[in-house]
Amino acid sequence: MKITRYLRSALVALFLVLTLVTTSACSAAPKADQSVLSPSSAYSQLERGDTAAGQNFGNWVVQTANGLIQDAYVRDNDKLGVVISPKVRPTEVRPLARSLVQGFHHNFPNRDVSVLVYAPDKQLILTANYDKSTQQVEYQ
Repeated sequence: MKITRYLRSALVALFLVLTLVTTSACSAAPKADQSVLSPSSAYSQLERGDTAAGQNFGNWVVQTANGLIQDAYVRDNDKLGVVISPKVRPTEVRPLARSLVQGFHHNFPNRDVSVLVYAPDKQLILTANYDKSTQQVEYQ
């Protein structure tokens, strides 16, 4: 029974790592006609990111998470916040956070990055910090 849980967690983590690393989140360039934003589109841009690259990455995370992540936001290109869905088991939170840290660092290299994982009720449950100098992830 424990082996199947471990294998499932490992497969979920492996899938997310492969997805985050092999897909480029920054490939979509902003369109020229987006220079004048309506109030509703300006608000939606701030929902997922405070920069164009952050906006694209936040959108990409939600779209490619296969229902594991309900919402995401990027701030200052070094903080990623995600709201997980009820489908994510408590034992899968840390592998998911590690996968997100790896993908986030891959898209925003040369900086320390943080991933904040929130429960479906928007309560912070885990913070994963990547230190570029030691190349280690620390969990809080």
